[in-house]
Amino acid sequence: MSNPVRNDTPPIDATRRKVLRGIGLALAAAPLGRLLAACGEGTSTAEPMSDAGTFIDSGVPAESWATGGTAVMRGGYPDPFASGIGSACKLTCEATLGPCYARTLERQDISEGHDGLPVCLAFLIVDETCKPIPGASVDIWHAAPEGLYSGEDASTFCTSADAKAVAARWFRGVQTTDANGRVQFDTCFPGWYSSRTIHIHFTVRLNGQEYVTSQLFFDDALDDEIVNTQPLYNARGPRDTTNARDNVVSADSVVDYLFQTQRMPDGAMLAWKTLVIRSSLDAARCQVPGGSGGNPGGPGGDGGMGPPPGGDGGMGPPPGFDGGMGPPPP
Repeated sequence: MSNPVRNDTPPIDATRRKVLRGIGLALAAAPLGRLLAACGEGTSTAEPMSDAGTFIDSGVPAESWATGGTAVMRGGYPDPFASGIGSACKLTCEATLGPCYARTLERQDISEGHDGLPVCLAFLIVDETCKPIPGASVDIWHAAPEGLYSGEDASTFCTSADAKAVAARWFRGVQTTDANGRVQFDTCFPGWYSSRTIHIHFTVRLNGQEYVTSQLFFDDALDDEIVNTQPLYNARGPRDTTNARDNVVSADSVVDYLFQTQRMPDGAMLAWKTLVIRSSLDAARCQVPGGSGGNPGGPGGDGGMGPPPGGDGGMGPPPGFDGGMGPPPP
């Protein structure tokens, strides 16, 4: 896969509500009787969702976000897909695999006990006719709150050779969709690193074949709220790259790749996204429009020196990979 084309589109001036309303998934309010049992445990109920299924700011202060990782999640969250997704399903486009893919593990809780703001990630996988896809594997990976990826087999650009990060395999995992095309993960909100907006990588495969590799994002206002006010996240100062200035996604297309989110009564975040994959491998792919570019750097920061020799600042795959055109090695 070629690198995304740069785009000089000016930043979007939009509030959280305006941005999320543009996502296009017309989810009706989730009945309280239909709850997500897989994320966390317990039977707590949640604030109602809006008609568009977007985040409702009920006036609860930012400090009500939970900390302590997935161990503090009570679960019983509303099902954001309870009322369906309508009849128009736009194909999820490709974005770079990036250099930070590493061996994954089959598991729901991908945090390995790492601290952070707990997040329940819910995905619905459908084809272009909006038909749910059972038996699809959803492989995700993202940076820890401190901005580092994990794994001894990950590039040192991604771990900064940090001993704890190298020894861990936090924030990596794969799950298989159920009969309804659903899959969930327990994780923590990702951290930022220089040159990239906050993001989560994913690959969807069917029968071992890669159908789409791309990235998802969070609303800038939500990113800033967490990075600037929440414990652990606020220790590093403001991030240097926003959605509008990212080098992977353009400012005018990022809205299609945003999670929808809602704060739960236990302080955890429920984040969800419908991913639309090709009906067959013969169908044409599409490419996420590239961004205008952020500042050079990498996980943990490198004094502005940029990526290591041979690296590309997160714009392309690690050596030996094929740009996301096929499944990464096991």
